Amino acid sequence: MTPRTGLGLSLLARISLLLTAFWLAACEPFPVGSPRIDASAPVPVALLVPQTGSGGDQVLASNLENAARLAIADLDGVQIDLRVYDTGGNATQAAAAATRAIDEGAKIILGPVFAEAANAAGHAAAARGVNVLAFSNNPTIAGGNVFVLGNLFDTTAQRLVNYAARKGKRSILVVHGNSGAEMLGRDAIVRAIRNSGATLAGTSSFDLSQQAVVSAVPGIVAKAKSTGADAIFMTSGTDGALPLLAQLLPEQGLSTTATQFMGLQRWDIPASAKALPGLQGGWFALPDPGMTQLFDNRYYAAYGAAPHPISGLAYDGIAAIGALVKQGQSQALTAAALTQSQGFVGVNGIFRLLPNGTNQRGLAVAQIQNSQVVVIDPAPRSFGGAGF
Repeated sequence: MTPRTGLGLSLLARISLLLTAFWLAACEPFPVGSPRIDASAPVPVALLVPQTGSGGDQVLASNLENAARLAIADLDGVQIDLRVYDTGGNATQAAAAATRAIDEGAKIILGPVFAEAANAAGHAAAARGVNVLAFSNNPTIAGGNVFVLGNLFDTTAQRLVNYAARKGKRSILVVHGNSGAEMLGRDAIVRAIRNSGATLAGTSSFDLSQQAVVSAVPGIVAKAKSTGADAIFMTSGTDGALPLLAQLLPEQGLSTTATQFMGLQRWDIPASAKALPGLQGGWFALPDPGMTQLFDNRYYAAYGAAPHPISGLAYDGIAAIGALVKQGQSQALTAAALTQSQGFVGVNGIFRLLPNGTNQRGLAVAQIQNSQVVVIDPAPRSFGGAGF
């Protein structure tokens, strides 16, 4: 899909200013390594997306490609030869697509989306010395030549725990469902507490059924009171147990004025969640809203529709690649170059890739106030300052 023309000058100017920050990211010399590129010619970049996957995969694939092409159009002085390959949403096809892309000259791979597919593509690319920037947020696949671009539980947990400790909420009870994802979230929160000035008041869990949540609530309330917890950190999302917990915990006597509710997942999606009484005053983390809105407006102006929530990752990946290539060095896409400590500026704020394949992102802390999202601690604009 080709972007529309005729975008407003002011919007283009703001995008230009945003992209200027990308070029600040790559000022250190790159070490020797593969793959080598010719920065004076179009750099072949493979985009692996589930064009023929199930459900909404085709829409997701299209949105990711659209976002990548927006980023390419906004690059200044850098040429990217984007080549799109279908993963079918599965590991076998993803590995084959990665192999084909490298055979056809790809110097770096952007995608795939799903963890198993990204892991398979990474294995296929490893022997060829090609790095993979996956759209996954699963840290278990990160490492070696695979870097994950998605926001991680560890980043959100550390941001909220650090903020809570600064605000005097230092005794934190972790409440989680007994699912693989929520237990990963629990572990991320526990790590964040250990790395901060906060104290773990304990953990409380429940099985994934309505009756199990109802049955668990009295015990959660009793544990919060007996341990003196002044914060409850919940791993569940609005599509899971969160609405029920938000209703029942206050009903069972847990004061939301004395005990700070915090969430590992977004509390503003869907929009109706913001009206839940038990979430009023609660904290959660989200990408820099101003920069996110800028990208949403840019995408809508180009394609006439709102972007998929993770499509900005494709923009980030291309813009980071462009920032490195712009330096004109043949080792621009090595792991050492990708993991430079100053990081990059993306459409969701600052981010950097770490040597272990994970990432850090600058997040804002938001609070639900009168059914509205209010930023109470802005997203950091650089690494090493407030918010990290």
